[in-house]
Amino acid sequence: MRIGFDAKRAFNNHRGLGNYSRETIRILASHFPDLQLDLFTPKIDASIHFDCPDNATVLQPKHEFMTSLWRTFGITREAEKRHLDLYHGLSHELPVGIEKTGIPTVVTMHDLIFVRHPELYPLIDRKLYKTKYLRSCRVADRIIAISQQTKNDLIDLWHIEAEKISVVYQGCHPAFCDQVTDSQKQSIRTKYNLPENYLLNVGAIEPRKNQLLVLEALVAGAIDTPLVIAGRKTDYITELQQYIEKHRLQKQVFILPNVDFADLPELYQNASIFIYPSQFEGFGIPIVEALQSGVPVIAAKGSCLEESGGPDSRYVSPKDAAELAEQILILERDSHLRANMIEKGKAYAKQFSDEAIANHIMQIYQSLIKP
Repeated sequence: MRIGFDAKRAFNNHRGLGNYSRETIRILASHFPDLQLDLFTPKIDASIHFDCPDNATVLQPKHEFMTSLWRTFGITREAEKRHLDLYHGLSHELPVGIEKTGIPTVVTMHDLIFVRHPELYPLIDRKLYKTKYLRSCRVADRIIAISQQTKNDLIDLWHIEAEKISVVYQGCHPAFCDQVTDSQKQSIRTKYNLPENYLLNVGAIEPRKNQLLVLEALVAGAIDTPLVIAGRKTDYITELQQYIEKHRLQKQVFILPNVDFADLPELYQNASIFIYPSQFEGFGIPIVEALQSGVPVIAAKGSCLEESGGPDSRYVSPKDAAELAEQILILERDSHLRANMIEKGKAYAKQFSDEAIANHIMQIYQSLIKP
């Protein structure tokens, strides 16, 4: 079976869409070694660490100019030439004309945040996303939604037929399941100059991720536990730094904008509580990483994070710093509660295993490929 993938994000994106693409390719390649995987990408970012599977072929345009047009229009011709059995757009998009080739198609939809929260996106981006993503949903033979929340949004906001959408949750890299040693933990603390015990937030430092709420909770609850925020910086960091200076939190808050992916398991396992107050997400993979790492989770209500964290994580309003402070203090004071959350969180996270994800995606593929 030969499957084509839109692998642009796998080779060029450090964040969620890139991680999803890399993990999906890795999982399918390892569980189904007889598959032939064609990875279409307009370019390759040398700073992205991606171990291309042995049963994969990387395909790029012959010319370095107009690569975006190749991704939109040229892949269709390549897909026909290579006699693909199926094409999977891993991040919202399908190439123009693929629906006319007879090749079955799957597209993964991560979220419709730009529809729910248009204030977070420039007008031109919103128009472009809607044009491309809605078209992909309409022409695809099957849609994979990464959460029930995303499926509901596709149905409610874009009126996509429910029968066309399958929910397949994301997983995380198996490194987060491995117990790190005390010496490894100490090594990470030394490398990033961190205290022995801290609260942790991982994710891009941007308004939607809502890190300011965590700072406000520290002040509201007079909490003196150190806080580590790890993620790519945007202009939002200026607002955080102003708040930190105003409330004299400079010695308590550690902002790490350039954490190596290989260091994340140790960073998680050093933490006492993982806090993820995002205003809205398509799924929330850092929560699964925390659960796999054995860290209790406090997350925000209102999107899909209850799906990621399960019934034994704690949830607060993304606008209520006092509520977040209260939950932090409860968990810090109750070691038995933390231990129970860790145990049940690890059990809940088993549904996000590589095997479960691989089998679910393959079932979708096989339902579309004619014998």
